[in-house]
Amino acid sequence: LAAAPAAARLVGGLRPTAVRAAATVVQAETQVLEKAPAVEKFRKDYRQPNYWIKEVQLDVRIFDGETKVEAVLSCELNTSVASPGAELVLDGEDLKLEAVELISADGSAKALVEGKDGYELSSEGMVVRGVGSNTTFKLRTRVAIEPERNTQLSGLYFSGCMYCTQMEAEGFRRFTYFPDRPDVMAKYTSVRIEADKKQCPVLLGNGNEIDKGTCADDPSRHFAVFQDPFAKPSYLFAVVAGKLGGIQDTFTTASGRTVKLAVFSEPENVDQLDHAMVSLKKSMKWDEDRFGLEYDLDVYNIVAVNDFNMGAMENKGLNVFNTALTLARPDTATDGDYERIEGVIGHEYFHNWTGNRVTCRDWFQLTLKEGLTVFRDQEFSGDMGSPAVKRIEEVRILTAGQFREDGGPMAHPIRPESYIAMDNFYTATVYCKGAEVIRMYQTLLGRDGFRKGMDLYFQRHDGSAVSCDEFRAAMADANSRDLSQFEEWYLQPGTPQVEVRSSWDAAKGTLSLTIKQKVGAGQAHLPEDKRRNKPMLIPVVVGLLERGTGKEVMPSKVLELTTEEQTFTFEGLSAEPVPSLFRDFSAPVKVDYPYSDEDLAFLAAFDTDSFNRWEAAQQLGAKEIKKVYAAAPGSAYQLPAGYADALRRILTDKETSDLSLLSYALVLPAESALMETMTPPINPVHLHEARGAVRKAIATALKDDFTKRYQELSPAAGEPVVIDGVSAGKRRLRNLCLGYLSAFQDADSVALNAAQFKEARARGCMTDKLAAFGNLVEMPDTPESKEAIGAFFEDAKGDALVVNKWFGMQAGADVPDGLARVQRLMEHPDFTLKNPNRLRSVVSVFGGNVANFHKIDGTGYAFMTKMVLEVDKLNPQVASRMALTFSTWAKLDPARQALIKEQLAVLNSKGSELSKDTFEVVSRVSKVA
Repeated sequence: LAAAPAAARLVGGLRPTAVRAAATVVQAETQVLEKAPAVEKFRKDYRQPNYWIKEVQLDVRIFDGETKVEAVLSCELNTSVASPGAELVLDGEDLKLEAVELISADGSAKALVEGKDGYELSSEGMVVRGVGSNTTFKLRTRVAIEPERNTQLSGLYFSGCMYCTQMEAEGFRRFTYFPDRPDVMAKYTSVRIEADKKQCPVLLGNGNEIDKGTCADDPSRHFAVFQDPFAKPSYLFAVVAGKLGGIQDTFTTASGRTVKLAVFSEPENVDQLDHAMVSLKKSMKWDEDRFGLEYDLDVYNIVAVNDFNMGAMENKGLNVFNTALTLARPDTATDGDYERIEGVIGHEYFHNWTGNRVTCRDWFQLTLKEGLTVFRDQEFSGDMGSPAVKRIEEVRILTAGQFREDGGPMAHPIRPESYIAMDNFYTATVYCKGAEVIRMYQTLLGRDGFRKGMDLYFQRHDGSAVSCDEFRAAMADANSRDLSQFEEWYLQPGTPQVEVRSSWDAAKGTLSLTIKQKVGAGQAHLPEDKRRNKPMLIPVVVGLLERGTGKEVMPSKVLELTTEEQTFTFEGLSAEPVPSLFRDFSAPVKVDYPYSDEDLAFLAAFDTDSFNRWEAAQQLGAKEIKKVYAAAPGSAYQLPAGYADALRRILTDKETSDLSLLSYALVLPAESALMETMTPPINPVHLHEARGAVRKAIATALKDDFTKRYQELSPAAGEPVVIDGVSAGKRRLRNLCLGYLSAFQDADSVALNAAQFKEARARGCMTDKLAAFGNLVEMPDTPESKEAIGAFFEDAKGDALVVNKWFGMQAGADVPDGLARVQRLMEHPDFTLKNPNRLRSVVSVFGGNVANFHKIDGTGYAFMTKMVLEVDKLNPQVASRMALTFSTWAKLDPARQALIKEQLAVLNSKGSELSKDTFEVVSRVSKVA
């Protein structure tokens, strides 16, 4: 499962529900059950189920307004934990039960009735007690559901022109009664899907299609039957039925098998599917080459869906994707969109082995599949483009997002110890930090050693549901290593902190590095019972550089920090070198080393490690922003000449061919990343203004250089838009120059942006068009800005992905009346709360608009509270994410702390009215150590 995109696509209103027969309504009313209280689940309480489900047969009949689901479960007593007569526990939510039948091993059937000798219902499911002494039997259930009214987008729901499913983490229980947990792996031997031919001409399911035809009793309806030969947990089940267009292709595997590939979408978007198909074929080839993993079914389908809570879903053989991570054309998608689509297509494909063939024992082990698969998609994206650029992008996300999560009340280990709503733990920690933990295995064991560990992991566990411990054991055993201490990365929350000090002995020609891990420092903000203060195994990759020339006097070397403090000495040196520490970000830690400004400028120019060149430039920028922040209000700021020269060298560098590297080196650190390096209380608006002051000072000092570079990188008249890494790098650096030149917000910058906007419209280049548009909306009262706002929307021609960009840029604009503008945007006829992508493009984007969200009058906070409560009634998953905007409150200045505490009190006062998703976030965010 891929994380949600920052902005995505709208679908129009949900399909109207057909009127029900009165009898059905009465039956539904009799099954309204009391809402269960929020209950915290703990990893330590894991217990296998009483029964395994060996096979599943499903009959899914879709009608307008109602869908009938008949399930036949082949059950087998789990004798390791239960005895004959044990109860069968099935999860179920928002289901209208019509029948329950027990089929004994001899084929005799018995209808079960509600009661202690049959089954008992609750708001969380069904307990079947009438199984008698049978150790194997079949259970048949028939339920009715209403996908058209499913605004949670979990289970089966209707989106635009299609019915589709989202089962991870706990959506299958909204489809039929089932032990909806990942360790129950069953073979789905027959899944029959039936629907109206005109309304749903395309029917898709997991696995291979084994039958299809017209329904004998109704020629206006048709059916298709699917069979998946591989056992899978319920969260990987999928159904799609609707009016779809698509493209087809084939892929020949390493063993010579031909796999049929298809990518589907709404018919009008078929011309935006080519990039997804190319990315899929690249992914399949890469996984064979890098890990020796071949695809195992005869067909692989991808479906783009408008309404989707997350980014994409790896259902076996039938991936369901958010349109924002599928559709691309140069005039509708940016270079960043193209790169994300390639990465997420790869991510979901790679799950076929790391997540599907080997899955999680329980949801506490989520990082087993997600951290590992994120690492794999990162490696894939690096190999398809620039490894250095990809690494920088990964760490930018980590330090700006995951470090903030680790430093707040929602901090948890990559393998959480408890949860109330599992959907809340699809987090940056589980995904991004989890990927860093996987990367550390490779750093410690080497690429070949890591591959050996992966091979042993699949050899041992193919077809099984396992824990993170099994993965660590495979890595250790394959390489004859003791990795017991490495388990601390799975057990400890918070970001580890490491202090490094150097000592030069000129007489001996030795440099000593004393490295100290500040045990527990990254957990000090957490309650005592959440802390685990033990030393970790931290890989520290170090290089040594000759001062002046930048020549490597010692190439990258992996040091293993295993105790609280260790000293490493390097001999045979003729002069004191400059240490390059934690190269390629070898561990997800905060590092304290007293680099001078001169050393940082040197590293930014000469470090042979591309990541550390970027990191040095970031540290220089952070120092300047903090200097302005600490100064008295209204103080004049002058950009230091040394820092200006370092930036100028980067900007004017003509030897580096990867211009994206230069672009990222010139971007100032994110404010959220800076906050994690500062001591509270912090005034977020003052910090935002300080960053803005440094940015404007850079623009002033390098104005001529930015102008010249911008002109050099401008496309020639009539030059076609090329989508590749080299062209993307040119556009990235050019638009960075445009951004700095826009800091003046004068007539020249308005004219420059208006000219680029016009040129990009004519060429059909969304990357350049959106960059200019984003600058113009921050100059809102100019005629050029107003014209661009109208033109951008007109150009969209109803394309929801483009309209989302139009909404998002305005919602995030750094203008004084940002909230009023957002509220006006929400009155636009194309805005809806029911589509997660459209909602995020306005409300969630506003939550990141520092100057307006954190306005000292508290209006931004009150607005977010109102939205959380409103959205929680429709879609708890999205509402709980919105509530996380309050998670940094304890680090803010006292005035803002008080304002946010008022809003948290409002949310907490709703108690049981809140969904369990939002209740968990609000209750945890409200607590501090």
